[in-house]
Amino acid sequence: MKRVVFDVAALIARVVTGVILVAHGSQKWQGGLAATGQAFKGMGIPMPELAAAFATVVETAGGIFLILGLLVRLVGLLLLINMLGAITYVHAGHGVLSSAGGWELAGALGALALLFLALGGGRIGIDGIFAAMFRRRSERRAAEAERASQPQRPEPSNVTTTTRPATPAEAPRVPRQPSEHRAGGINDEDMRDIDALVSDEPPPHRKPPNRSDAL
Repeated sequence: MKRVVFDVAALIARVVTGVILVAHGSQKWQGGLAATGQAFKGMGIPMPELAAAFATVVETAGGIFLILGLLVRLVGLLLLINMLGAITYVHAGHGVLSSAGGWELAGALGALALLFLALGGGRIGIDGIFAAMFRRRSERRAAEAERASQPQRPEPSNVTTTTRPATPAEAPRVPRQPSEHRAGGINDEDMRDIDALVSDEPPPHRKPPNRSDAL
């Protein structure tokens, strides 16, 4: 809550100060840098042409930057230098009130410039937007670096593997042995021939005897 109040107060202070600076800078632009330099020379300001150009640019461009919230600290530094020069060379010997030529306005603007230099312009502005972007980017990089530094843990797998029970090895196929000879040297084919003769059926065609069977 306090940060929000500061941001709103900084925004109001920036805009009001910026409008005042733009009004004074525009007045100098309209009068011309040569005329402003002559006026500064009459006030006893050293290097009046350079001082006039510096004051005109700082007040005009600096006022616009303050309204936008851009480079607020840099503008605060330049504005503080400008106001200190104005107080030192122009308004110091005329008291406080601006109606008598005193440093009232220059002192107020210088104090605001000091606050902008020290505290910035708040989050409501271009500087605040860029600061938030850089902060988020740095936080993201820090998080990525932290994740990369941590050891990788294997993820649990939900797939259960079933082991197939080992099947006993198949028995080797043994080649079928020829039919054994019956007692008396009679095999199966001979018995079928005998059965065919008894039943008055013609015997089936026989293959020539195998020599291995006859042995």
